[in-house]
Amino acid sequence: MMYFEGPKEIPIDDRYDVIVVGSGPSGISAAVMAGRNGAKTLLIENLGSVGGISTSGLMSHFTGKCDSLLYYEILNRASQKNYFDNGEATIKIDPEMLKITYMEMLCEAGVELLLYTFACDVINDGDFVTGIITESKSGRKAYTAKVVIDASGDGDIASKAGASFILGRENDNKMQPATLMFKVGGVDPERAVYLWSFESKYNTEKGELQALAKAKLPEPAGHVLLYPSTIPGITTCNMTNVTDIDGTKAEDLTRAEIICRKQMLPIVDFLREYVPGYENCYIISAASLIGIRETRHFKGIKTITEKDILEAKEFEDWVVTGAHFNFDVHNITGSGLDKTGAQHKFAQAKGYTIPYGCLIPEKKEGLLLSGRNISGTHIAHSNFRAMPICVAIGEACGVAAAISVKSNCLLRDINVKEIQKILKKLYYLR
Repeated sequence: MMYFEGPKEIPIDDRYDVIVVGSGPSGISAAVMAGRNGAKTLLIENLGSVGGISTSGLMSHFTGKCDSLLYYEILNRASQKNYFDNGEATIKIDPEMLKITYMEMLCEAGVELLLYTFACDVINDGDFVTGIITESKSGRKAYTAKVVIDASGDGDIASKAGASFILGRENDNKMQPATLMFKVGGVDPERAVYLWSFESKYNTEKGELQALAKAKLPEPAGHVLLYPSTIPGITTCNMTNVTDIDGTKAEDLTRAEIICRKQMLPIVDFLREYVPGYENCYIISAASLIGIRETRHFKGIKTITEKDILEAKEFEDWVVTGAHFNFDVHNITGSGLDKTGAQHKFAQAKGYTIPYGCLIPEKKEGLLLSGRNISGTHIAHSNFRAMPICVAIGEACGVAAAISVKSNCLLRDINVKEIQKILKKLYYLR
């Protein structure tokens, strides 16, 4: 059976130079940079707070690096609000302080913010994206813009606009597993064990922790990733795990939430039994946003590959420089690191660049891709999805959007040197 919804007249609430959809690290930086460069900017977020996975996802720390001064501004400003580290810059995340920092930066840049609002569709004029349609308690509304930046993570707006993409891994469309982060209190900070990667090992009287987790935890959980927080006695756990999840489907997101929450108590029991310093630990909070690592990879004018990253390729039309991380591919079929991943064994020590063409959908105009949804291969994505690199990608999007608006120039026709000229003032260039 089908229900046919009748045509509706949707009010155009306002017109903007730039609309950014999604307030994760890439969306925040895109909006801030568009605003700082004079564009009338609107940031739309589905949740009730900003930061996306970095805050509502209860991320423990920023990992990876890039040459973006905006990234270091975020670190420094958030760290100054930390009561326990004497204001010293740290990659550790206090989600509430980071939310405040993001909000301050958006307001200072003159960005208009709309929370509790779902961007549900786009307005197309041929191959041009000219606005978005939203749903909220205020009803269904339309907003128009000269440039729309899709920082939704999954590329929901670009997909609705008809931009071409590959879902997940190229050969079978499988995607990295999902995780619900959570925090435990009651940890002895003097004895606590922290394991930062799948390749980290720790031997105890009862056995090696990664091996014990593989044997004792309910599948597909089965690894130990424990990170110190900004507050003494509290540890962030990256240990729930669910495979075969398509993060573009509400049904799969719901299933992931259920499975991960079922794993949390067995994980705490494991920590209390086997991990030094956690004998009296207990759950104090869990993320309000499931961690989706991978979904759509859009087809851009250019596509960055794992070969480009391993060769530390310097593209002439760069808009991100000094990007560095590893191939952080979580096991697609179980726990731990996938056989295609490399963390401690990642061989490339130099930073790489990302070209402007990766941010532009191949056949769409008026639309930019920001964050993990840019044009890249499955393996390359496992590197550039790191949050500092996503900040730099968003930074470039915001600058490009402002230039496009000011010069009345198509995004694909912008002289990239104009973007670079602005970014060079912000980057620690080699």
